[in-house]
Amino acid sequence: MGEDAGTLQLGSLTAHRLGFGSMQLTGPGVWGPPRDHDGAIAVLRHAVELGIDLIDTADSYGPNVAEELIREALHPYQAPLRIATKAGLTRPGPDRWEDCGRPEYLRQQCEGSLRRLGVDQIDLFQLHRVDPAVPAEDQFGLLKELRDEGKVAEVGLSEVSVAQIEAARRIVPIVSVQNQYNIAQRSSEDALDFCAQHQIAFIPWFPLGNGKLAESGGPIDQIAQELGVTVSQVSLAWLLRRSPMMVPIPGTSSLAHLEENCAAAAISLTDAQYEQLADDRKKLRRWALKG
Repeated sequence: MGEDAGTLQLGSLTAHRLGFGSMQLTGPGVWGPPRDHDGAIAVLRHAVELGIDLIDTADSYGPNVAEELIREALHPYQAPLRIATKAGLTRPGPDRWEDCGRPEYLRQQCEGSLRRLGVDQIDLFQLHRVDPAVPAEDQFGLLKELRDEGKVAEVGLSEVSVAQIEAARRIVPIVSVQNQYNIAQRSSEDALDFCAQHQIAFIPWFPLGNGKLAESGGPIDQIAQELGVTVSQVSLAWLLRRSPMMVPIPGTSSLAHLEENCAAAAISLTDAQYEQLADDRKKLRRWALKG
């Protein structure tokens, strides 16, 4: 799987350019344990068997559940597997997320993730959100402290602007940015371009969020039929081609979907197919708004 997509350097870490996101392994509303515990464990183990070596998670997934599943399924972690986690959100209930970037809270959550994952050092520790109620420099400063102390190897950010990336980089090295991005939703183009310019990995969350674009007869479906693949595979192949710094992390609780996603790394779009999806935004927007 991963060899087709190539690898990317995230600071001191090396990973293939197609990873796995663990959010969908938790219960409804990203709350509580999965409906099928054994199935979740099987998906994690099969992901590694398929060549995935970057698994993304967060303390807020469950909360705690996704990290605990990862440890149960994969600990002790065998190289080259890397685990990335996040902190900076609290969970009052299902489908509810609240910012919390107080340095003492971020430190507490880092310590908790270390215990739950069963490691002495977190490979990639990401600020889940920049809390507007807390000075940003205090949040970035805490990330630097954790890195200097050796509790985390590398630091990343999530849902940030270019200005926030620049501000963070003045305090601590940033190796990854995780913003929402897919064929239909490209509001983070400027952040992606900044990451490409500065050799920062760009990890698009919700990479398959294409809505009506994925419907039968839609722009993505047309190309999928030409290639004899699925719309999800076209979406991932397009992301991988969009930038050499792109690292999609599609998540699933299904073994079949996992295999389908991994196979996308071997799909090559023609120049015409790529440009059709890259440039025809008005057509894509009209299609997405149909109905």
